[in-house]
Amino acid sequence: MRLGFGEILVILVIALLVFGPTKLPQLGDALGKGIRNFKRAQDGMDEEEQKEQARLAAARQVGQTQSAPAEAKKA
Repeated sequence: MRLGFGEILVILVIALLVFGPTKLPQLGDALGKGIRNFKRAQDGMDEEEQKEQARLAAARQVGQTQSAPAEAKKA
């Protein structure tokens, strides 16, 4: 099922008639944002999860550097 230029043009004209020229750019913007968010979700983690993992990794590194002198004192 492939859409040619004629079919896409008909769909756009119908969308223009249904939603009007003022709403069409807003709908396009919302559709673009939805596609971007879907791609981000499909890639795996979103930005918040990446920040949380970076924070945990930094906390682990700080914990390792602080535990090394404590181990040296025990020996």
